[in-house]
Amino acid sequence: MITVLGATGNTGGKIAELLLAAGEPVRTVGRSAERLEPLRAAGAELAVGDAGDAEFLTEAFRGADAVYTLLHTAPDVEDFHAEQDRKGEAIVEAIRRAGVRHVVSLSSVGAERPSGTGFITSLHTQERRLRELENASVLLLRPGAFFENFHAVLGLIKEAGVNADSVAPEAKIPMIAARDIAEVAADALRKRDWTGVVVRELLGERDLSYLEATRILGEAIGLPQLPYVPMLASEMVETLRQAGFSANSARLHVEMTAAFSDGTVAATGERTAANSTPTRFEDFVPELAHAYRQL
Repeated sequence: MITVLGATGNTGGKIAELLLAAGEPVRTVGRSAERLEPLRAAGAELAVGDAGDAEFLTEAFRGADAVYTLLHTAPDVEDFHAEQDRKGEAIVEAIRRAGVRHVVSLSSVGAERPSGTGFITSLHTQERRLRELENASVLLLRPGAFFENFHAVLGLIKEAGVNADSVAPEAKIPMIAARDIAEVAADALRKRDWTGVVVRELLGERDLSYLEATRILGEAIGLPQLPYVPMLASEMVETLRQAGFSANSARLHVEMTAAFSDGTVAATGERTAANSTPTRFEDFVPELAHAYRQL
């Protein structure tokens, strides 16, 4: 049995699909039975509940040979790190109680840094918790920024004709498709061929700047001159607050983008065949273009 946390999300859903397609028994964890229904129809067991509840997670993990874990983000919470701590502690306690031997955990580039990285700081803390497990082998996946994040700016592009964020325009950032993360995670969950704690960075096909990514996206949606507008920190905080972010989460977003911009968050080593993944941003953009046309 393999348990997949966050099975309706960008990575968890794809991991569950890959495992089911390979004939693996899968238990999918999520907050909504309705959203998990397609996976149930494909053969998965369902575990519906709060991912911050250690008792619930213990039962969801019980009997699993391996689990996939991640910290669900909720940018509207008043204290982001406190909420992440609650969930992270529940996950580790459940792994310990259930006696899980292999864990694949979603982290991020930059998670080796204890502070100054915005949202990513919570992942540093969670990595530390997972390292303290005595009887489990843990694979920490540290991908770059998700291509899927660009879904969030499609409405702005439609309304204002610009892409905007607080990332420096020409900063080169490792960006990756969630499906490439899922391929690596599903393979590891099936093979379970590592011991101890292993860190693996996943850097996408190449590093991209927001200028380049905006140009590629603009061409795909019929706006070849689509500009990228870098926003001041104060402007970005206010924009995010209007979009529903808590004041705390808005500040953490700006701190994270500053860390990407100045190179604080970056790969720890050279790009290699082992840490690069195949999907180009150009391969992913049709998904964004389709979503844009539906607005």
